[in-house]
Amino acid sequence: MNTKLTALQLLAVSFMLFAMFLGAGNIIFSPIVGQQAGSNAWVPMFGFLITGVGLVLLAIIALAMAGGRVETLAERVHPRFSFYFCILLFLTLGPFYVIPRTTSVVYEISIRPNLSMVNMEANVILFGFSFLFITITAILSLNPNKFVDRLGKVITPIFSILLLIIVIKSIITPMGVIQQPQQVYIEGAFLKGFTEGYLTMDVLAAFVFGGVFMKTLKGLGVLNPKQTARIFIKSGFITVVGLSLLHISLAWLGATSIEAIGILDNGGVVLAEASRYLLGNTGLLMIGTIVILTGLTTNIACLSAAAEFFERVCPKIRYKNWICMHACLGLIVTNFGLNQILNMATPVLFFLYPMAITLIVLALMNNWFKGYQPVYIGSMIGAGSIAIMDAIKQTGLVTEHILNDFFSFLPLFSNGGGWILPAFIGGVVGYLFSIYSRTDKRKYNLKGKAI
Repeated sequence: MNTKLTALQLLAVSFMLFAMFLGAGNIIFSPIVGQQAGSNAWVPMFGFLITGVGLVLLAIIALAMAGGRVETLAERVHPRFSFYFCILLFLTLGPFYVIPRTTSVVYEISIRPNLSMVNMEANVILFGFSFLFITITAILSLNPNKFVDRLGKVITPIFSILLLIIVIKSIITPMGVIQQPQQVYIEGAFLKGFTEGYLTMDVLAAFVFGGVFMKTLKGLGVLNPKQTARIFIKSGFITVVGLSLLHISLAWLGATSIEAIGILDNGGVVLAEASRYLLGNTGLLMIGTIVILTGLTTNIACLSAAAEFFERVCPKIRYKNWICMHACLGLIVTNFGLNQILNMATPVLFFLYPMAITLIVLALMNNWFKGYQPVYIGSMIGAGSIAIMDAIKQTGLVTEHILNDFFSFLPLFSNGGGWILPAFIGGVVGYLFSIYSRTDKRKYNLKGKAI
């Protein structure tokens, strides 16, 4: 029997979805944008909110239309593309990046500021903390049916109230005046913010969390696919409003903090020091609690999503075993340190994001080009070929100005947007091929089914 959610249940699952996106790693980027962009912050923040928030809603809508599974959406390009894209996506959103990044951010904000009081090596403390934190994550991930009660009804309200207190305090008693922008945000500020939004990983996370969200609704008795899609989209709207308010508030916190704490190179440290300045040790304790709670929510969501996906790919290995394996991998990567994790993952993000955005746009425009598969293939080839160059640029293996000069014929290449035109051209070529070719012109309807 299909169950209809009450208003309170809808709010609870919406809070759950919001908590899944609002990870400790997510909240470290807006303060840095605010600090470095200063009085010009509204420009990069607009770009940041497009990729960090706006595209999240579009991804949720596209995923809901495809039945909630990213592999179903990616199969419109090709089943083999779907397999490899999803493997890389779930490994990145799981043990190889998000779980280590989140755990490291929690350590940097909640534990490291107090290390002066402990007579132990920092790397030993990092290992001990990360082992405990990831173990707790794994235990809480073993029963995903309790996500709504744990995340939506308890954790989200607690950290939301604590964060609201800090932000309101910064508005009532600002730490200082907003400064002039740093050099990096004087020119190309919009695209700089646009690509900074990649680092939140929320668009990719929307793909990953879809399966967990659908599974949660099924556990609540929501079985009708249309009703499931509607709830997913409604929860998505509530989530993006919350994320927008959060990022704008944290950018304000960063922009007004320079006189009090100086310019820092780590968003987590900006949050910790700003909270300490505003509310003393109480503020440091509050931000530490916030970061621990948000870190747990994201780690639980990502670990569960990755385990759920790999169980579908390889059902011979049970869900609980995938949880243990990914937790162990996440623990190993965490102990490389936050800066090393960010350096290793950035090229992968610059490779995945253009293809993910292209896939979202194509899914939403599916009926405009009659769902022809060659359109998906052409656009993905165009976006992917330049995304590889962007990834190489981020590795530093090739000097950045050499690649920028070589691809200067592509608009926005030096700012990370060079893939847009090739994706468009590839889609047009695919459409013309579908119209004029006599070969098979496979089509997909709005739900992603071949017709």
